[in-house]
Amino acid sequence: MEINKSSNLLETPVQYLKGVGPRRAKAFDSIEIKTLKDLIYYFPRKYLDRTTIHTIDSVKIDSKVNLVGTVKSVSLRKMRTGQFLTAKLHDDTGSINLMWFKGVDYIKDSLKDGETIAVHGKINEYKGNFQIAHPEYDKLNDNEIALSTGFLIPVYPLTEELKKVGLTSRNMRKIIYQALNSLGNISDHFTKAQLDNFELCSLDEAMRNIHCPDNIEELRLATNRLKFDEHFFLQLLLALRKKKISEKRFNTIAFKTEIYNQIVKNLNFELTKSQKNVLKEIVEDFLLEKPMNRMLQGDVGCGKTIVSILASSIVVDNGYQVAIMAPTDILAKQLYKNFTHNFEDAGIKCDILVGSLKSKEKKETLERINNGDSMVIVGTHALFQKDVFFKNLGLVIIDEQHRFGVNQRKDLLKKCTVPNLLAMTATPIPRTLAITYNGDMDLSIIDELPKNRPDIFTSQIEKNNLETAYDFITEKAKNNEQSIIVYPLIEETETQDLEAALESYIKLKDTIFKEYKVGLIHGKLDSDEKNEIMNQFISNEIQILISTTVIEVGIDNPNASVILINNCERFGLSQIHQLRGRVGRGSLTSYCILCSDTESENTKQRLSILCKTRNGFEIADEDLKLRGPGEFFGERQSGFIKFRIADLVTDGNIIRFARKKAFEIVDKDENLENSENRLIHDRFNSDYLKLFLNTTVN
Repeated sequence: MEINKSSNLLETPVQYLKGVGPRRAKAFDSIEIKTLKDLIYYFPRKYLDRTTIHTIDSVKIDSKVNLVGTVKSVSLRKMRTGQFLTAKLHDDTGSINLMWFKGVDYIKDSLKDGETIAVHGKINEYKGNFQIAHPEYDKLNDNEIALSTGFLIPVYPLTEELKKVGLTSRNMRKIIYQALNSLGNISDHFTKAQLDNFELCSLDEAMRNIHCPDNIEELRLATNRLKFDEHFFLQLLLALRKKKISEKRFNTIAFKTEIYNQIVKNLNFELTKSQKNVLKEIVEDFLLEKPMNRMLQGDVGCGKTIVSILASSIVVDNGYQVAIMAPTDILAKQLYKNFTHNFEDAGIKCDILVGSLKSKEKKETLERINNGDSMVIVGTHALFQKDVFFKNLGLVIIDEQHRFGVNQRKDLLKKCTVPNLLAMTATPIPRTLAITYNGDMDLSIIDELPKNRPDIFTSQIEKNNLETAYDFITEKAKNNEQSIIVYPLIEETETQDLEAALESYIKLKDTIFKEYKVGLIHGKLDSDEKNEIMNQFISNEIQILISTTVIEVGIDNPNASVILINNCERFGLSQIHQLRGRVGRGSLTSYCILCSDTESENTKQRLSILCKTRNGFEIADEDLKLRGPGEFFGERQSGFIKFRIADLVTDGNIIRFARKKAFEIVDKDENLENSENRLIHDRFNSDYLKLFLNTTVN
């Protein structure tokens, strides 16, 4: 098939490129490369820096070098413990030994005498000779030999499917280079004026230089442009959604303070300055004719619940109902207890709606919600079921909001007379994540702890020192203080993890803690069993609670002063921080003991962050760097956007700039119908809308 240079060439099936064909096209299809457009958006994973090529006679011990030369004397050798592979690399100035101890069978089949390769590695010395152990290498074709200096060589990610059909990074370079040559000028979705305003290179320049950069600066400009595109179109979606929400007009919520003042008067503590500021922001939202759409972030124990209670009191005083949605029965019941405690003196009826309610109880509760007798309703996902009808719902509060899907939030907001939304999370979210995944919401932050919060001292121990931790827990039990011992429960190894927790429970209750009441709670128990154990723990009938991560949120026991977290290397830092927040809820000085079953220095370094700070935002930033956004919340988030080149960890400045420009455009042209924005509109609808609507951001 002859490929003509026209704008629709991007949709040409990739199999018609020379060197591809049906078999390789099928392998490409396995990684969603179907067209030339898909192919050129398959970006390199790294680059061989051949802007500085060293000669063999210039290398020095312990230096990292880039060498280009011819391979000779490839030889597989045996030793007592296995085998290793050696080869010599020659250039015009000399030769150097290359050695591999791992993957030798593959390398032996891959590397042939007489081939020219680019090598990267660290120089060391063995028996008086220079060598490189386990060098990275890349085969170079004849064209690339002539370009052995002054260029950056892209290296592409290769799946097993691609390797099976003989595709190498070298093949990929040739195929993509051919595709780029066949396309002519790649049309941009930004006008020349917009490119100047955004200080970006053209899309055509970016696509060519991401694959074939002449130097580092070209690569930097290309990378910046392509990262900007991905962040810009996501922020455009958020800007459009926020604009749509703000255009709807509803009744305002007046700042009525009768119930509010009564609750504040009964508090045994003073609100922090940060809590007061957040309440001011919420009240200002209520006074507008557009519905509130606000995210409340706050560290563990900062007092988000009382803020939500006081916000609810204003809504109730205006005659509207409030629904509070929690991810688990345990947390819902804890919130119900708190709301009831604060509202009962004002004569306001609170109800709870969870899946474990008996049929008669549920029917009576639904009737009270429907006729308006119940003004504050706390529940789980049961709240947005079809048989739940509110009389006059004016505020939805979602606790631990990241645990709910977007459609669940939408279903609950559809039941509102006035769809005000206050989403809360006790997981401090790094700013790049907050403006990416909650960028259509206004953000409030409680950034200080109440003055009456006690210290929580955090320390690390190794597994062979557990007896010391058990002795400490025993001493606290003698002093009538309670403790929690946590075991990991990870989805991939759930059965083994649960067995380990059960074995430890049996052992500890019958030996070390036999003088005390020991309880066990985990996610496999039914709701009634979990509630019974929780009630016993809160009433101090259970002194030592052994638990899986089901207690990450929901336990509020002011008498719990010690938490021992086992196998910490298997948790994210933010998840451990959440678990740590289960103690220090009252006036007792509290302790968090981190037990790791590994000698890894990396693990010790990670855990040392928790020992140094209680600042959840600092911990969250470190957690994001270590694990990435997909697993940030302690559970695999398969719906998160998989960017092609953008990086939420490192792209903070680009994200903020892209957000600023996207929101500026939507403020002036909310339908993207002005002539200068038509190309943006078309690209957004054709390429990005479907991608974003299939993720957790919508």
